[in-house]
Amino acid sequence: MNGADLRWDDLKLFLAVYEHASLSGAARALKLGQPTLSRRIAELEGAVGEPLFERKSHGAMLTAAGMRLLPAAQGMAEWASEGERNIRKQSFLPEGKVRVAAPPGIAYELVAPLSLKIRKQYPQVQIEVLSGVEVLNLKRGEADISLRTTPPADAELVCLDEITSSMRAYANKQYVKALPRKPKLGEIGWISWAAPYLDLQVSNELSAIISDFRPVFTSDDYNVQVAACKAGVGAMILPELLYRYNALGEWSSLQEIKVDLGPAAVGALYLVCHKRIQNLPKIRMVTECIVHELDKMR
Repeated sequence: MNGADLRWDDLKLFLAVYEHASLSGAARALKLGQPTLSRRIAELEGAVGEPLFERKSHGAMLTAAGMRLLPAAQGMAEWASEGERNIRKQSFLPEGKVRVAAPPGIAYELVAPLSLKIRKQYPQVQIEVLSGVEVLNLKRGEADISLRTTPPADAELVCLDEITSSMRAYANKQYVKALPRKPKLGEIGWISWAAPYLDLQVSNELSAIISDFRPVFTSDDYNVQVAACKAGVGAMILPELLYRYNALGEWSSLQEIKVDLGPAAVGALYLVCHKRIQNLPKIRMVTECIVHELDKMR
């Protein structure tokens, strides 16, 4: 890009074409003539110095330059929307949707219950939880906030908090009672991941310390694994801090199995956000609530 100043009015048009995937659809939504919109987009491309859209018979797709511009334009839209709401309502109470990406266990045990507390205090904030094993791309706007098990490597991302926990073996109390008094790792029926997540840390660690490792139950869904564990199917490797956090709730039926999982049995959780949106009121409020909840787990 050639470094020319970009106007917010032009970026709004750029976002409209991206969201509608066509110039004609964006023109209708903006109540502009298509020739006018085409001219404005062409002027923006001239300022950028590269084409932003690839025009096709069935619509318009972002070019590589358009993909690079998209996160910044979306960030400006967030700020503009937040400012308009604050001016309109004469209020600085946060509102709007906040998308939180988190591993399934954290999403279920921490983020979902926390959403109730946020809802009571900030009824205009909507939490959208994106639960999954994959790490979503915050630079591309796939989520606003990410709770992840690996630290951010990109300089545009900021780690707002982190927490570490020893990993322990847990099972249904009746299952633990039926085990030998000092069970060996190979004497325990383990619950683990199914494809396509066979290479996750838990599966790899169990494979490394148990010869001919064969789990008794597998699933590609973490919550299904926990349900099997609580039902007494077998044992799971779980974060000690998360177990203590939920020990009086749904996890009260579980008990620790005293076995040595080795020095590598340590997990971490990082609270990550993109620098361009970390100070938006709704984002800051949610991250502060998450930090407060993480403090309870320590």
